[in-house]
Amino acid sequence: MIKILRLWPRISSNAQSCSYYNSSGVPRVFSYCTKAPTSSVDKLFKRISSRGDPRLSIVPILDQWVDEGRIVDQAQLKIILKLLRKFKRYSHALQVFEWTSDTCDELSSGDIAVRLDLISRVHGIEDAEKYFTNVPSTKKTFKVYGALLSCYAYKRLLDKAENIMQILRESGYKRSLSYNVMLSLYAKSGKYKEFEALLQEMEQKSINGGKETFYIQLNVYAAKENIEGIENLITKMKANPGVPVDWHVYAIAAKGYFKAGRIEKSSQMLKEVEKCIQGKSSKFGYRMLLTMHANLGNRDEVYHVWNLIKNERHICNTDYSYVVSSLVKLNEIDGAERIWEEWESVNKNYDFQIPNLLINAYIRRDLLGKAEAFVSRLVENGKKPPVSTWDFLASGYVKNSQMEKAVEAMKEAILADQGTWKLNRITLTACINFLRKNGDEKAEEFIRLLIERGLFSVVPSDTSNDIKDASCAIHAFDEGYDVEEGTSSVTLDAGHDVKGAIHSPIVTC
Repeated sequence: MIKILRLWPRISSNAQSCSYYNSSGVPRVFSYCTKAPTSSVDKLFKRISSRGDPRLSIVPILDQWVDEGRIVDQAQLKIILKLLRKFKRYSHALQVFEWTSDTCDELSSGDIAVRLDLISRVHGIEDAEKYFTNVPSTKKTFKVYGALLSCYAYKRLLDKAENIMQILRESGYKRSLSYNVMLSLYAKSGKYKEFEALLQEMEQKSINGGKETFYIQLNVYAAKENIEGIENLITKMKANPGVPVDWHVYAIAAKGYFKAGRIEKSSQMLKEVEKCIQGKSSKFGYRMLLTMHANLGNRDEVYHVWNLIKNERHICNTDYSYVVSSLVKLNEIDGAERIWEEWESVNKNYDFQIPNLLINAYIRRDLLGKAEAFVSRLVENGKKPPVSTWDFLASGYVKNSQMEKAVEAMKEAILADQGTWKLNRITLTACINFLRKNGDEKAEEFIRLLIERGLFSVVPSDTSNDIKDASCAIHAFDEGYDVEEGTSSVTLDAGHDVKGAIHSPIVTC
């Protein structure tokens, strides 16, 4: 059995000097302090945030900050790390760690646990395991083992997670965090017998899992449409003064009732949600209400919740996208259009996700003319539609057999692509088919554009000089995101000749 030492992060009442150096020999971290200047943190984080592409390094930004003579202390870095993880900028968070230290000796067990989690997310579980192996035994604390357990749970590696959990048990670990991680993993894996057994173990060992354990239980009962289990558990929670019955509880119950077909009961739970919503999490509660009322077909309630949002706080783009999406789901196109017009009149930060919801709704309801006019108006007003907008419009043209317009819209999509969107496979296939029927020259021009934009990879075939249907040539696509359904992407390699691409099997990289 591996012995786990109980080590806590080193805390000292005296400031301890701690310096790291950049490539120029300038100290990276000058001092340790318990409180970082917020304005300085904000300015540095703003610079880092501007580097939106996770593939781009933020090390030059950190080095430049230090070269300018600015202080970067441990407290500041911890705040920045927390913010980067909050916004799922895991690659950049890991770069901050690597910038400050390359050895475990300079890190606390808590820092090692965070770094282990980041390595797993950025480079994969195998690299995380290698990192864990190299951690000194004196620093392999409960926190570090717990982080490895969470990595396995995130990847749904049940056997490995159970092995780590057993190590924690044998070491006398009795905290709820790892138990909740395992409960969640069992729930997601459908291992309900093991789930119940672990709950009994917690009860026998007097391990109080807190509200998180109740949430996990409630989600399991909702997923299994166990109405009796839902109601009994909520009663138990109400009887426990240490467990707050907040809006999340009623939201989970509402989803369980909805899944079981208990529409009226689900609506009642949503009323309880509305009563309990308060504080910083209110925005998430209201957005959930919009979605659930749309699922239940409660048109009036969607407008009611929207009015609550407008009366209580500042409205952001995400709020508008939720209400427009909900109204579209209810086929309330007129209402969605009114809210979009309201958003456009007051919004300074133009987010194409919102007009895309309407464009996609028009196309799915055979209102191609409205979608076309909508996009034309945006362009005339100086807006630059992203790849997703043109991709939706191209799909609408294909659906209505307007292939020349489909090809032009797809060209606009290709030109607007910044590597963040997956082109619709069916639409792209239809465009290639159409161009082939109208002559290889046009198809050659189209594929050349794809190659120039780095979107295709071609493998020439000596066994096939002709492909009757381009769909035979395009396969094995990654699933991408569409507003209401998945789309797919295609890639070609610029290393092959264009004419060969027209008549050769295409595979993804």
